[in-house]
Amino acid sequence: MPDLWSFALRLYACPGVEDDCLQLQQSGSDVCLLLTAAWLEQRHSLYSDARRDELKALAGPWQQQVIGPLRKIRCAWREQAGNDAGLAELRKQVKELELQAEHLLLQRLQALCADWPCGNAGQPWLEQLAQGDGSALQRLRDAAHRL
Repeated sequence: MPDLWSFALRLYACPGVEDDCLQLQQSGSDVCLLLTAAWLEQRHSLYSDARRDELKALAGPWQQQVIGPLRKIRCAWREQAGNDAGLAELRKQVKELELQAEHLLLQRLQALCADWPCGNAGQPWLEQLAQGDGSALQRLRDAAHRL
């Protein structure tokens, strides 16, 4: 089983996954938690409300204090950067920082759940860590199973 970061990169590159993740993000889901949930399901990690809460407690502050502000700056500069090469380069650097922050969060999430026990397939991680469209979750799950 690949590490969480490698799994997340492969899953996110699957056709339609990026769009589904962004749709779920607009509904209030944390994409890093979605990718972690899909990874946990692939590993057959046993679900519990306490484990879900541990993941949220780790990811929430990092999303609010690190990733979210970087994303907000990057998005705010989108239009202006189209007409300003210098700002476009800064925006590119902010995007790279955002990706590094997501990578670090995924590493921390993996470390948190590294020793969680595994059981049978069918653990409901995605439904427990997502908000939004159930069909997008199923497409995400299906893509993860095809990896």
